[in-house]
Amino acid sequence: MKTPVPDYLDEVLDSLRGDTSGANATYIPELAEADPERFGIALTTTLGRTYAAGDADTEFSIQSISKPFAYAAAIIDRGLDRVLESVRVEPSGEAFDELSLDGATHRPKNAMINAGAITTHSLLAGPGAGPEERVDRAVSFFSRLAGRELRIDERVCTSELGTAHRNLSIAHMLRNYGVVEGDVPALVEGYTRQCSVLVTVRDLSVMSATLATGGIQPVTGERLMDPAVARHVMAVMASAGMYDGAGDWLVSVGIPAKSGVAGGIVGVLPDRVGIGTFSPRLDQHGNSHRGRLAFERLSRDMGMHLFASDQGRADAVDVVRSDGTVTFALRGNVQVTAATELLDLMAATDGTGDVDDVVLDVTRVHLFTDLGRRMTLEGLRRLRLDGRRVGVHDPSGVLPFPDLGDGTYPDVV
Repeated sequence: MKTPVPDYLDEVLDSLRGDTSGANATYIPELAEADPERFGIALTTTLGRTYAAGDADTEFSIQSISKPFAYAAAIIDRGLDRVLESVRVEPSGEAFDELSLDGATHRPKNAMINAGAITTHSLLAGPGAGPEERVDRAVSFFSRLAGRELRIDERVCTSELGTAHRNLSIAHMLRNYGVVEGDVPALVEGYTRQCSVLVTVRDLSVMSATLATGGIQPVTGERLMDPAVARHVMAVMASAGMYDGAGDWLVSVGIPAKSGVAGGIVGVLPDRVGIGTFSPRLDQHGNSHRGRLAFERLSRDMGMHLFASDQGRADAVDVVRSDGTVTFALRGNVQVTAATELLDLMAATDGTGDVDDVVLDVTRVHLFTDLGRRMTLEGLRRLRLDGRRVGVHDPSGVLPFPDLGDGTYPDVV
């Protein structure tokens, strides 16, 4: 059968095509001339499946959507502590191109506004790296995230450099306070080249899905960053990725996201999906108008709001008793909620004389967090100390190395 997911995405786009609110970015001539009717969407799951609709293969410049991915590369290259010395993580509440720095430290308030992104670009490829090395690092890293070789749109780059006076003023301000070093025009040109990389919504969905997996590219399987880096980047996206509209976006959409003035938006939901949309007409915050509406629809229809608490339990424990054996069947992602419930149910077997064997069934578990794993194994250890025989039914190996703390393991059931 044909999966209905692309049909659903088509329906989302069709329902929004008639809304022509907003306008193309005009301060970059090449973007002003872009076809405003283009509209595409793609969704990539953390299992590496991509679904797309509309103008999903149309290339456009990544622009400010490059910021979270360059930020991740800078953290990888220089370490988080060094990056935080130059760029803070606070929401600015200001437009993306505002000439503002922290009043006390003169650092940019976050890496999602231009001042922070220019600073982040200056940190790429390590100390002493030249302009070409920094650009090569960005393009190479973005390509590995997307799973294909990306390239720079030289026409967009030239067009943008011709009107880059505000970014030059921001960079000179950063240079004045010692936040960045070296030649300012070369730094701004490198940052502009980073923003001129061509992508499709398919690329964006895969790139953001790599954040959703904690740093593993879901198609190639390559680990591109540590989970702590991905978590940090997603947190900054949630608080600052949509500029002075970030609070409203987080309340109404609830998906960590980043926009670009070419009309792209990228969103990421941890452990679930990466999403890319493209529609050139922008709202008053510089974010794609129809792209925002598409994200609102997905969030509402598919229960994607990060803070939704009405989607039902994703983790739980079922208990089955039979002839002296009690089976605890876990399901979902075993985090603190399911693990604490499991321990309470295990504790309830204390003093129950008719229970000789305890079986832990994890066939319906997707994964154990580290804490969930340790709590589960500690429960089995204590049951064995109470004189019960303990076993695990784990045909897929989702509970790795179930050492009970003394070099012994539960029985395999």
